[in-house]
Amino acid sequence: MGNPKAFLEIHRQEAGYRPIHDRIHDFGEVEQTLSTRERKLQASRCMDCGVPFCHWACPLGNKAPEWNDALYKGDWELAYHLLNSTNPFPEFTGRICPALCEKACVLNRFNHEPTTNREDEASIVEAAFREGYIQPHTEIVRNGKCVAVIGAGPAGLAAANDLNLMGYSVTVFEKNEAAGGLLRYGIPNFKLNKAIIDRRLKLLEAEGIEFKYGEAIAPDAIAGLEGLAKDFDAIVIATGTPTARDLKAPGRELKGVHFALELLSQQNRVLAGMEFSKDERITAKGKDVLVIGGGDTGSDCIGTAHRQGCKSVTQIEIMPKPVEGPEDPQNPWPNWPRTLKTTSSHEEGCTRRWNINTLEFLGENGKLTGVRVQEIDWKPNPEGGRPIMVEKGNPEIIKAELVLLAMGFLKPEHPQYADNIFVCGDAANGASLVVRAMASGRQTAQKVAAFLQK
Repeated sequence: MGNPKAFLEIHRQEAGYRPIHDRIHDFGEVEQTLSTRERKLQASRCMDCGVPFCHWACPLGNKAPEWNDALYKGDWELAYHLLNSTNPFPEFTGRICPALCEKACVLNRFNHEPTTNREDEASIVEAAFREGYIQPHTEIVRNGKCVAVIGAGPAGLAAANDLNLMGYSVTVFEKNEAAGGLLRYGIPNFKLNKAIIDRRLKLLEAEGIEFKYGEAIAPDAIAGLEGLAKDFDAIVIATGTPTARDLKAPGRELKGVHFALELLSQQNRVLAGMEFSKDERITAKGKDVLVIGGGDTGSDCIGTAHRQGCKSVTQIEIMPKPVEGPEDPQNPWPNWPRTLKTTSSHEEGCTRRWNINTLEFLGENGKLTGVRVQEIDWKPNPEGGRPIMVEKGNPEIIKAELVLLAMGFLKPEHPQYADNIFVCGDAANGASLVVRAMASGRQTAQKVAAFLQK
């Protein structure tokens, strides 16, 4: 704890975003950076608490007090090694993690000005790349055993990285044309530049991990897994949650109704140089857009729609509006508060509504023109369990030429696998955060190693 009074004398300072009038015209990262001096001052605010709840809140167990102290003292190399001891890819979490650690920070309880752990993390890893502290491990001693990882998302990459460093020969099978999973094909470039992923992949390849693209191996196809088992001592399934939750309302088949990832993945592929025909292209240009679903994926759709040149964006959510302000009475500190979240995309312009149920998609000549919705309310269930949805008010029509379904993903079901097959990340636990997927990948790598060392 370099400065024991810093948390009293220095206020939380976030880097903030690029101006709206500037950022909505490109897909460059919206987040700015602080100067080295300002970043060190922010790191000095960490109290090095007797009971660091940030450790508890972070799925990876990041030791924020330790690397914040090193950062404050100007020892960027030590800060990186402390950070990397628990987090294999801090350049990802430093950009897109919701920072569970910050909500559990004692300063968040004290004055709602937690330490800027996420931004500090991003600054540390970028300095490490810039100064050459990050170099490929080229002297890994191989143990003669091979592991296949199916899926190159954050969970699969984390598992592959740890197993490779342990000495296992790792081959990653990925159905898409490049690695990253939702990091590449879900999260927009304005939140995570894909060059950041490519930089890490070059390191993983230099360290000996083999990637095979265009290899779609279904986790429920036992025959396919048995074929892999002939060549590998263990298999890790990290295929995520590929099935989006659909909305089976009348008119679902109309042209203009899409899953959120259809838009997001296509836009990221366009930015990577892939071409699509006019009929294939999903675009919000000149259209009134309706996003159904109030989570982060819906927010990403809003930001993407603006950059494509939409006329307007409305976002509706079937659940009630979250509590406003920093505290959530239902989830008190140090738990994660389920409070109203306003993202950079929301700031760019969006009508947001809650307690709205979708009744029907409307169209003319097979094309979407609007959506009939109705305001609803939730009443306590006298028998307990999920509240009962009741109608409130009259149905109305929201004009829309493009609807994006962003209502989450279905948890995959798996058959009974052989003892040498392991499941991790969203494929095991259902859709969640990138940081949780990475933690699951690391934990699974330990399970694989324990199994193969028997």
